[in-house]
Amino acid sequence: MSTTRPDRLVIATRGSELALWQAHHVKAQLERVAPGIVIELNVIKTSGDKILDVPLAKVGGKGLFVKEIEQALVEKTADLAVHSMKDIPAELAPGLAICAVSTREVPWDALCTPSTSVGKTLDQLQQGATVGTSSMRRQSQLLAVRPDLKIKMLRGNVPTRLRKLDEGEFDAIVLAAAGLHRLGLANRISHELPVEISIPAVAQGVLAIEIRDGDGAVFDVVRAAMHDEPTYKKMLAERAFLARMGGSCQTPLAAHAIEIPDGMLRILGMCGMPDGTKILKAEREAPIAQAAQLGTELGDELLRQGAADILAATKL
Repeated sequence: MSTTRPDRLVIATRGSELALWQAHHVKAQLERVAPGIVIELNVIKTSGDKILDVPLAKVGGKGLFVKEIEQALVEKTADLAVHSMKDIPAELAPGLAICAVSTREVPWDALCTPSTSVGKTLDQLQQGATVGTSSMRRQSQLLAVRPDLKIKMLRGNVPTRLRKLDEGEFDAIVLAAAGLHRLGLANRISHELPVEISIPAVAQGVLAIEIRDGDGAVFDVVRAAMHDEPTYKKMLAERAFLARMGGSCQTPLAAHAIEIPDGMLRILGMCGMPDGTKILKAEREAPIAQAAQLGTELGDELLRQGAADILAATKL
């Protein structure tokens, strides 16, 4: 790759508290390995941040958090973008590439209850409790375990969601544990939902750095600053599953890969109906070197189980 180091780098990011934490974290890692580079943030308010009164599934899915930031890369008003990798669609925009991924933060979903009742688990919520989430994946898995729950749409940044919870709008909400840990709010977690209850979203807990494909100078600096190859292998498997399923934000899909002994990778996947009445799960193992193939084969297994019918039924 290029040996000419840039003098200045611009990071494109969303403006939420969590997105800014992530961008500043990446900035600090870049400054650690390249202290002479001037690093600036280009804060972009995406359509996903502006449209808060409609479920994501109805307005374009998680890609709404990504496409305007990617446009900054295309237009060269930014040199790299920081994303929550779970927000990135299975297919990247033309001319762009994932340069590096972070080590994975806690990947699980977190049940949060009002500040006066922290410590409740899912099975301790009262009958018919109102639970807030914007995720069809979470909704599907919650209702499969607790069909009595009333799921209510919850959008907004993390502090806003917690405020609505404490004001009594919900009996509980479900958020990504990773975001709460990164914002110093882990004390608000009542119950980290185990994988048996809620398989995480593809790449949940991982940060991704996106650049223009072929931009060797930026690639070299970013890779030196932060890239975790074991995490990347797991992401290959999980995102290959997502691509094989052809899923979108309105389809409850989940996958989580872990390393197991002897250089092997194990991946667990889920596809379900939004109301939780039908949940399909599968698990496969393969050598880490076959990560992408492993994810594709997991998708094939769920399709054999009947996932195609769920995908068709949930397509808007």
